Amino acid sequence: MLRYLPLLLLLTACTANDTTPETETPPMPTVQELTLAEANRLADLPLECLQQPLPYKSGVILAKEEDLAMPRTHHPAFYGCFDWHSAVHGHWSLVYLLKRFPELERGEEARRKLAENLTAENIRQEIAYFSMNKESASFERTYGWAWLLKLQEELDAWDDPAATELATNLRPLTGYISQAYQTYLPKLSYPIRVGEHSNTAFGLSFAHDYATSAGDAALLTAIETAARRFYLEDAGCPIGWEPSGYDFLSPCLQELDLMRKVLPDAEFTPWAKAFLPGLFDGTLNLEPGRVKDRSDGKLVHLDGLNFSRAWCLYSIDDPYAQRIANTHLAYSLEKITDGDYAGQHWLASFALYAFEQQRRGQ
Repeated sequence: MLRYLPLLLLLTACTANDTTPETETPPMPTVQELTLAEANRLADLPLECLQQPLPYKSGVILAKEEDLAMPRTHHPAFYGCFDWHSAVHGHWSLVYLLKRFPELERGEEARRKLAENLTAENIRQEIAYFSMNKESASFERTYGWAWLLKLQEELDAWDDPAATELATNLRPLTGYISQAYQTYLPKLSYPIRVGEHSNTAFGLSFAHDYATSAGDAALLTAIETAARRFYLEDAGCPIGWEPSGYDFLSPCLQELDLMRKVLPDAEFTPWAKAFLPGLFDGTLNLEPGRVKDRSDGKLVHLDGLNFSRAWCLYSIDDPYAQRIANTHLAYSLEKITDGDYAGQHWLASFALYAFEQQRRGQ
């Protein structure tokens, strides 16, 4: 049974050095809004890379010579934006923006690129990659899987004839991922509590959203069973140890976000207050991650951390949590289009998802 209660002393020490008295709360930062102008700015990022094949970080494990090929051969749908998962959530970004802003400045271009990439034939080839050899079956587990399910969820919820066709094309790959999740989760003995791609709570959280919206009862049961097994006994999460230098996810907040979805309110509230007490008594001193070099693909992860922290905190109905979320969103928002391809190929998706959770929390 995993417990972090002894580490509450660390959290106390961290908050004791805060110059803000415990009875006061920091001033509310300016609330950022997803306006049409902001949507146009963020849409430029995935549009510029969605069909850019190089540079590309391939996840191919070679079992035979013919496994070696250019990314577009293996991934005719998701060959852009530096890597497979970023390509997937780049597609999600454009679907999300087209739904919210039909008047998007580059809307016709976005529709064209989505239609060219998400064809039935391309998706069949994407599925074929997972059975290319023994190792490829676990390709993008579970970060890319989670974003693929999120893309399907977004397409399914878009009342548009073109979206209906794209959703139909994508669904066989979604079905494969759903079954892969159900096979994998019972075999995972322990959760992965890191701040990068393999974080178990993040993957389960997005997969839970899809399973709920799609009525995928088998996947939903697998997720909720695993989440309770992994996290129900956790308490006193050591958020004072965060962030690590390459984090783009908060291990503590991702777990909180998942359990908010899995547990009924009457069970979640006492669990959450024991898990992260400083968030609920106003003593948590959580500042945005500071990025010193946005041309470094690992260091720029911290901009993503600021957005993912924000989306987790916007879901908590508490003024203190909302203040922290606003501060994190504002810190990185203006910087992501002034940086480097290292961050620009993926950060729009994180900013947009933070905006979506802000909207849902209002």
